[in-house]
Amino acid sequence: MGQEPASEITGLLRRWQAGDRKALDALVPTVYTALERLARQQLRKERPDHTLQSAALVNEAYLRLVGMESPAWESRTHFFAIASQLMRQILVDYARRRRADKRGGGETLSLDDTGLFAPSKNRSADVDVLALDDALRALGQMDARKAQVVELRFFGGLTFEETAEILKVSPMTISRDWSTAKAWLHREMKRGQLNGR
Repeated sequence: MGQEPASEITGLLRRWQAGDRKALDALVPTVYTALERLARQQLRKERPDHTLQSAALVNEAYLRLVGMESPAWESRTHFFAIASQLMRQILVDYARRRRADKRGGGETLSLDDTGLFAPSKNRSADVDVLALDDALRALGQMDARKAQVVELRFFGGLTFEETAEILKVSPMTISRDWSTAKAWLHREMKRGQLNGR
């Protein structure tokens, strides 16, 4: 996820979890660059004229992170996984507000660079972020771990190994879940496009 010293971040997270607010003050500059990198990665997947900037996404995610009561951080990887989930939710909330404002037009999320969906001749590589969120929620009801794998890999940019660490399974299991989830989401998104969702 970045070049930050894992043991230093994990130590600060544990101190913060134990109620040491000074640890939080020390943590912020240590993880800010990595959070900004994560935000830029998230926003690269959005439509080109997206009005939310990476600094605003980081700040909103940071406010939500520090607002958490009794965070139970297991590790640096777990912290960044939670941060990526928060960023996804912020982007979905933003898309919902824009859709409500425009009464129709949707936010799009570019899936070209992720390998989640292979572009086809008949379909754009841009997908409605709300439709993707709906599909992920449906997948989560069927198989929560597969939905978490997509969220951590796609939105969080975590490796198979980092995802396996968070979910406490083997990287091979994550690889299988990733393949199955991609196929399921591809089918679900295609079905949604055909049904005019």
